[in-house]
Amino acid sequence: MSTSNELAKKENAQSEEKLKQARKEYAEFEEKVKRTVFLSNLSPQVTSAVIETALGQFGNVLNVEFLPNYTIPYPIPPCALVEMENPKQAKAVVADITNYPFMMSGMPRPITAQAATNEMFADRPSNPDRKIRVRWVEPSDPEFEVGKKLKELAKKHNAETLALIKATLDEEEKLAKQQEETLKAHYNKFEMIESVMQDSSAPRLARKYGFNLAMDDEWHDRD
Repeated sequence: MSTSNELAKKENAQSEEKLKQARKEYAEFEEKVKRTVFLSNLSPQVTSAVIETALGQFGNVLNVEFLPNYTIPYPIPPCALVEMENPKQAKAVVADITNYPFMMSGMPRPITAQAATNEMFADRPSNPDRKIRVRWVEPSDPEFEVGKKLKELAKKHNAETLALIKATLDEEEKLAKQQEETLKAHYNKFEMIESVMQDSSAPRLARKYGFNLAMDDEWHDRD
């Protein structure tokens, strides 16, 4: 009898020790989340070294983890979790990138930043104080209809999210084409001006219309 009691006490002590250790690990994880920033809309050319250099002005970057796209069937821009040295530095990163355009590695549009959440970490530990109970629900159960509606609502939200992402990507592609066309137009314009200046067409036109091309000094004087 005493042996059984001793075994029970030993098992209880081990369980309490495991629970204590699990709570400690979860608390450390929550502290890590507080000092981590989620960056999105990154350029494909961005690397860990680029992010460390760009965010080095806000503090020390401890770790950079790029998140693969497993759920969205579109080529969305890369995103990453960036762990700073403390929560204060993480808040500074989010505040500055939110309030001011922050370009990184030549991306034509600024990146976005937000505070990280527990769900963003694939290796997050489970909450030791949270108990999850799974059971089958019969159609006659009052919770069956509730669960069915929640399932349908989740599917609807997923479809709406994908539609919004697709529309956003289409708008970005359209904007990129417009920007490319504008850039080409400006380039061709300056190419034409340079060719006119080099093949003596400009001086001939200037003499014909009585226009003086030597205006650099005058413009400098005005400045």
